Amino acid sequence: MAGRRLPPLASLRVFEAAARHMSFRRAADELGVTPTAVSHQIRQLEEWLGLKLFERRTRRVVATAPALTLLPVLRDGLDAFERAVEAVTSRPRRRTVTLSATTAFTARWLVPRLGAFRAAHPGLDLRLHACDDPVDFRAEGVDAAIRYGRGPYPGLVAEPLAEDRFAPVCSPRLGVSAPADLERHPLIHFRWRHPDRDSPTWETWFRAAGLRPAAGEGIDFSEESHAILAAVAGHGVALLSLLLVADDLAAGALVQPFGPSLSGRGYHLVHPAPADPAAVAALRDWLAAGLHPSPSSDKRT
Repeated sequence: MAGRRLPPLASLRVFEAAARHMSFRRAADELGVTPTAVSHQIRQLEEWLGLKLFERRTRRVVATAPALTLLPVLRDGLDAFERAVEAVTSRPRRRTVTLSATTAFTARWLVPRLGAFRAAHPGLDLRLHACDDPVDFRAEGVDAAIRYGRGPYPGLVAEPLAEDRFAPVCSPRLGVSAPADLERHPLIHFRWRHPDRDSPTWETWFRAAGLRPAAGEGIDFSEESHAILAAVAGHGVALLSLLLVADDLAAGALVQPFGPSLSGRGYHLVHPAPADPAAVAALRDWLAAGLHPSPSSDKRT
């Protein structure tokens, strides 16, 4: 079979753009070249064909009859080629849901469970946005956020997930077994960003336990994750979220030697009207299944 007798494909592509726009300048803008380069390619094509394709007039060009015959066939062929290329090269676009949460909740609860989310939802990617301040959903591209508090959350859908509790925890290496042992170890304090009279603190814990505050030294942290790491490292006894240290308690890195435990605030999933309702619903169901209120402890010695 004889080979196809065709002019250079580059010049055909330039011709199609010029004839479609009826302008060398607009064709140049589309192709990312100069109008001079377009004119040069058109002249080469005209020489190859032995035909005049455009009448050059002041500030415009007019397609000739042969050009008008070639244009629809060439345009349809390029369109078909583009569709075929897209069909063989395009990959299915993965769905993504973006969740914002505090830095402590992200580090202590969400990150360790990313594998579980992927296993439960293999077609949905979870993107984490860690921030301790309320997020701007539109500006940050966030689909939903976990807010810790009592609400209300005006203008947002708010769904309760879990209630938190706080209790003394420490490394088992300290050998703490009774409240009297608090005199022998530093108390680790986490300072709330927006405290109120019900914020769980060592002061409120001693009142709830009916005990005088320990007279020992203390260590202060402004970041909850740092207070948790200090407790795991054995630097003292901390009053911490039982939800955020649940994995450490289960692994034996921390122990809860005695009570009482204090009520914390609630975790809520909040979001505006979702762009992908199914993705947000999948995220909500996964969070609700994994987030259980930490069991209270009222052990006393």
